[in-house]
Amino acid sequence: MEIETERGTAEATLDGPADPAFLLVLTHGSNGGVDAPDLLAVRDAALGAGGAVARVLQPFRRAGRRAPGPADKQDAAWLEAVAAVRALYPPVPLVQGGRSNGARVACRTARAAGAAGVVALAFPLRPPGRPERSRAEELRTAGVEVLVVNGDRDPFGVPDAADAAAVVVLPGERHDLARDPAAAGAAALPWLRRWAAPALSG
Repeated sequence: MEIETERGTAEATLDGPADPAFLLVLTHGSNGGVDAPDLLAVRDAALGAGGAVARVLQPFRRAGRRAPGPADKQDAAWLEAVAAVRALYPPVPLVQGGRSNGARVACRTARAAGAAGVVALAFPLRPPGRPERSRAEELRTAGVEVLVVNGDRDPFGVPDAADAAAVVVLPGERHDLARDPAAAGAAALPWLRRWAAPALSG
């Protein structure tokens, strides 16, 4: 599915039922794609919990660029993409998520998108070697509950437990969370089930 935004064309890959319990919209890091192993693992967990999943390739990556550009413009394009995907589904709970830079976008735009929660994979707490440049405030000001899943060997650091509703630290994992991607899906599954509960009970 192609989506026109103010920053160019985004592309959404859709999986799951047309009448899901919830909708999960995921995106990639600044130098990655929507087939990253941890994103696929979380997608599979969401599908198993009765959700629909949209993996969104943002305009800058579809155009072959590595840098997302100004945060406000990236966020605006993301909100356009999310709105287009939501229009395809009934009004069920929305969960946003992403890995690395995509996790930051999901946190920054959660309230504006009307999300019920955020799954932040490999949240890049600070640039390597720059502890003074913490991005923890993006977690704290998301306005919704955020689940962080990071590896204990991530050179970008690991958010503190106080920075989010929950922080799951996977042993032996680095920033790509590729050693055991299924563990990222397992960490997200209880949260996805909880966010699905209102739709299931209704």
